[in-house]
Amino acid sequence: MRGSSKLAAELFSYVDVEKRVRPDHPLRAIRELTNTALAALSGDFAVLYSGLGRPSIAPEMLLRAMLLQAFYSIRSERQLMERLEFDMLFRWFVGLGLDDPVWDHSTFSKNRDRLLEGEIAARFLSAVLSQPRVKRLLSSEHFSVDGTLIEAWASMKSFKPKEPPDAGDTPDEMDGGRNAPVDFRGEKRSNQTHRSTTDPDARLYRKGPGMEAKLCYLGHGLMENRSGLIVDARLTGVSGHAERLAALDMIQGFADRPRAVTLGADKGYDAADFVEELRTINVRPHVARNTSGRRSAIDRRTTRHPGYAKSQRIRKRIEEAFGWIKTVAGLRKTKLRGLPKVDWNFTFAAAAYNLVRAPKLIAAAA
Repeated sequence: MRGSSKLAAELFSYVDVEKRVRPDHPLRAIRELTNTALAALSGDFAVLYSGLGRPSIAPEMLLRAMLLQAFYSIRSERQLMERLEFDMLFRWFVGLGLDDPVWDHSTFSKNRDRLLEGEIAARFLSAVLSQPRVKRLLSSEHFSVDGTLIEAWASMKSFKPKEPPDAGDTPDEMDGGRNAPVDFRGEKRSNQTHRSTTDPDARLYRKGPGMEAKLCYLGHGLMENRSGLIVDARLTGVSGHAERLAALDMIQGFADRPRAVTLGADKGYDAADFVEELRTINVRPHVARNTSGRRSAIDRRTTRHPGYAKSQRIRKRIEEAFGWIKTVAGLRKTKLRGLPKVDWNFTFAAAAYNLVRAPKLIAAAA
């Protein structure tokens, strides 16, 4: 018998939201790890908020919502709030009841500076990794490092001379309005003479010979080699030495031990001063040899060990993390401006990547 089609929905529902999420849903394990990490940060949140005034949106809810934005590739906070309005799965993960109102999307912008001031992204990453079930998955002796370009939220038309033009000279783009066509042919532009008016922290950089130059930042990640989880992440301005300087800074906290640790890296890190600095802090430089018309800083002292070949094979897995951060989490072109905010977003996306990976690794190790 054919069933009837009813356009009017029921007014009340007596099924708990917890029961509507199936027991084996991937978000259940992620939510458990997230809640444990956020509980460890409760004291940090208390310092950031005043004891007087009206209650704010709980920072735990804001961070859970931002995790959903990364997991489901939601483009903006406005779209995230629209999804949170009708999606019961999102409400369950964030901690909202079915009748609880959804906050305005501008709440993220107003609270981002507060969370940035407390370095919550880096502390959240550490809180996720310090949980016993996750910590036993990590290697304490073998690491890999790499960098990736994050395109800035600024147009090339905003890259203008630092020195303003003379009063008698009228720029051509002013005659055609806000988005007038501009001919850059024959004009020499560099970071020394030009700066973006939209995002002054962004720098002009090209990834390789023959490739176009873009306004961008440089993201850095330190991966442990056992499970491929990101143990440290940061973002800097682009320069020829930024990757090596960031690598030294990130591995420093893991090198203070009697037994030497290894650090795998690509050819871009094959520099004599970088390799010597690693050996000074008791780190074995498992760096790919760059012999293109030059002498490599890596010699038989390193390459003769079987662990060198293993590090060179495993180090490429860090590209999986960068690929997820840039495609799924949406950081191929950031929508924030300024180095501190983009740095916060990049580190938080690295924590989100670990949350996606960790439950599968924990289940496999059980």
